[in-house]
Amino acid sequence: MQTTAVEFFSEGERIAALWRTPDAATGPLKVLVQGPGWLGLKDAKLYVRYHEALTEAGYGILVIDYRGFGDSGGARELSPAKQLQDLVNAVTYLTTREDVDADAIGTFGTGGTGGGNSILLAHVDPRVRAVVSQVPVADGRDWLHRMRSESDWLAFLNALEEDRRQRVATGEGRRVHPREEIMVPTAERRTTTVKADVDDRIPSSVSLAAADEILQYKPLDAARRLTTPLLVIGVEGDATTPTDHATALYEAAQGPRRLVMQRHTTHYAAYDRYWTTVTPLIVDWFDTHLRNGGVVVRSGDGLPDTIELREDS
Repeated sequence: MQTTAVEFFSEGERIAALWRTPDAATGPLKVLVQGPGWLGLKDAKLYVRYHEALTEAGYGILVIDYRGFGDSGGARELSPAKQLQDLVNAVTYLTTREDVDADAIGTFGTGGTGGGNSILLAHVDPRVRAVVSQVPVADGRDWLHRMRSESDWLAFLNALEEDRRQRVATGEGRRVHPREEIMVPTAERRTTTVKADVDDRIPSSVSLAAADEILQYKPLDAARRLTTPLLVIGVEGDATTPTDHATALYEAAQGPRRLVMQRHTTHYAAYDRYWTTVTPLIVDWFDTHLRNGGVVVRSGDGLPDTIELREDS
């Protein structure tokens, strides 16, 4: 796998990315765009083994740092809406490259909002032809609620309301740690080393206003209108990104879909325990649905439309 640092601009801010390709790439590549998961960074070691398998299968991968994260420009803030803009602009950047097949672009997202963002991207951008969403968040409000006891949840909502009043009165709100005061880490998150290589490089202070955006974060609404082929990967009994979020996204999708459920494990342990089983399924999904051709055939017969891409003869 070859890795090259590249950059482009998103709404005027510089976006740093890694462009990963097969060792012996020939011709325009089928490509995948990836935004990191919750508070993740483009160079996380967690992603490397997936990228190695995908590049070995012939794909190019563009993985980015969102605005305000890692090596990208912009204020150190957390904004799902801006992250989605960054991903759309990443797709546009790919279409400018001569080594990319612009008719064969997919998206891969893993980890909470990383998984959710991949569905949102496919919903707003028809240039994306196939999606893999691993351990996703489907509903931001439900996600934040279920991390807390009911009394803590009500106190959190009260704190958000007070912060809104402070922002309109003074122009500034509270700064908080995104992992400790927006997301509430599980016991497993506090002890896992899966993301240890990037944990000390994430923003440690963001506006509490970010929580308002997450309350409105609804990949599930997008999935209800999504006809792009969707593979969802979940973990049974997941305490970090609830299992029923993955299931709900799968059930809501309107196009070709598949659900992979990992059992007898936990959110972070699943990455190690099942990656040799799950990764070939990811590759197979893109091999099946990320195909370019000269003729597009839609067929319904009373069922949701599926799209066949007929190869040029």
